Amino acid sequence: MTMPLSNSGPAPDVTPSSPVAALRARVTRVVERRAFGGFVTAVIVANAITLGLETWPPAIEAAGSLLSVFDRTALAVFAVEIALKLFAYGSRFFRAGWNIFDFVIVAIALFPSSGVFSVLRALRILRALRLLSVVPQMRTVVNALLTAVPGMGAIVAVLLLLFYIAAVMATKLFGPNFDQWFGTVGESMYSLFQIMTLESWSMGIVRPVMEVHPWAWVFFVPFIIVTSFAVLNLFIALIVNSLQAIHDAEAQELHHEIEEAAAHDRQDLAAQMAGLRQEIRDLRRALLDRQAGPRGQGG
Repeated sequence: MTMPLSNSGPAPDVTPSSPVAALRARVTRVVERRAFGGFVTAVIVANAITLGLETWPPAIEAAGSLLSVFDRTALAVFAVEIALKLFAYGSRFFRAGWNIFDFVIVAIALFPSSGVFSVLRALRILRALRLLSVVPQMRTVVNALLTAVPGMGAIVAVLLLLFYIAAVMATKLFGPNFDQWFGTVGESMYSLFQIMTLESWSMGIVRPVMEVHPWAWVFFVPFIIVTSFAVLNLFIALIVNSLQAIHDAEAQELHHEIEEAAAHDRQDLAAQMAGLRQEIRDLRRALLDRQAGPRGQGG
């Protein structure tokens, strides 16, 4: 499931035929201004910093009450922002995935952070994730990741198959002597995952195994090459391809909008030229009529 690139729902098609419609159109213009988005982004960043400061005892001792006041103020700003967008877009608000994301994050923050909901206090930092919805570049990256999910499924299946085969082989080959790492298939898969991440794989696991089985490198080196340097790079290639596809789609959409604007301008220019020609004809006819008048009187 991919989220739309736009951060806001489509602008409501309203005409200011009533006070409510006029007010909704005015609110829509406000929430779609760049200054409004920049202000919300600044509040998100500042709130993320203050939430981090609340985990630092010296900061709590110096300005604990001030941090708490700013946290409530930031939450009020987010709630007002969501309320304004709901009023401006109506049901269209929930047609954009990023709007739903913002709504859920703010709704979680509005729950009381005491009693049975005390665990939600730790989730306040999730407000920082709203940067993903207000920064276009971040939205593009997230959309690319979501677009790549179906393709990742096939790569994950291949990787799991390789892991299972290698785990069964490692259990049979090295399990009798190193049951702490390869005693069962599950333990072998965990050890192989550590080896794939290259975390203490040589001195921690492989070299001790090679002291008993000198030929063990024949098994581990190809495994590392296949998993760490081949299969995992497929993930990177897939994400890069998704990013490129999204950039191409955005460029094509922008090109289409430019062509539409140019066509509209050409139509306006043609209409203006036709009007000018008609005015010139009328002026010429008026001049001819004025010149013909004195001649008729003189005759």
